[in-house]
Amino acid sequence: MSNAISLLTADQWVVAVVGALIAGLVKGVVGFALPMVMITILGSVVSPELALAGLILPTLVTNTQQALRQGVSAAWSSVVMFRVFMLTALFFLLISAQLIRVIPNALFLGAIGGMVICFSLLQLSGRRIPIKKESKVSHAAIGALTGFVGGLSAVWGPPTVAFLTVMDVEKKEHIRTQGVVYGVGALALTFSHLSTGILNLNTLIYSAILIPAAIFGMRLGRTIQDRIDQSIFMKATLFVLMVAGVNLIRRAFFA
Repeated sequence: MSNAISLLTADQWVVAVVGALIAGLVKGVVGFALPMVMITILGSVVSPELALAGLILPTLVTNTQQALRQGVSAAWSSVVMFRVFMLTALFFLLISAQLIRVIPNALFLGAIGGMVICFSLLQLSGRRIPIKKESKVSHAAIGALTGFVGGLSAVWGPPTVAFLTVMDVEKKEHIRTQGVVYGVGALALTFSHLSTGILNLNTLIYSAILIPAAIFGMRLGRTIQDRIDQSIFMKATLFVLMVAGVNLIRRAFFA
């Protein structure tokens, strides 16, 4: 335990806990962006490896809670409803992951960041992309894009949110489906970094210490989410999505 505590200085621990709280708050309101917020804040005071290790368990736990907030049956209904999107995304993720050494990561981060910003601005302007919620072809096409980008860059949040937003998914279902998708991804991320060594006994303890702050922040965010209507929720989601797009472009060209 003492070895885990010594990974960070006292000042760094304060920043890490506050960062987890803020990230949880944002996630509680719009359903996503916890890893983006945490890695941005933690990365300002610790190494990239420690920043990544710190966010893994809070991400896994908060996504599981988010997915199961209305119960297992509700979470399963989201899986059934968006199974084409999820399965297509998984298929293309496995394919594109094999290309990671061939295609520049910056190219895809920049491209998806640009698309996310354009999409957000278009939606905020009041215009709607004419896609039917029931169209399996649309589900498959956006799933393919999400998975392809995710396999190359480990970024699948913004395309997922864009997909659910353009489908005009109801607020609770929107949040729940995000939790299901991100929960699966967070589980895979946890196991993959147990093998890379980024997660070990000390970093697991360090990451676990940040879980309560992330959960508390998410609960605060949920109280805000529960009191806002669908239109305000969509605007808040699009604003955070636009920030995520800017962050992707930053990672592509300035990281």
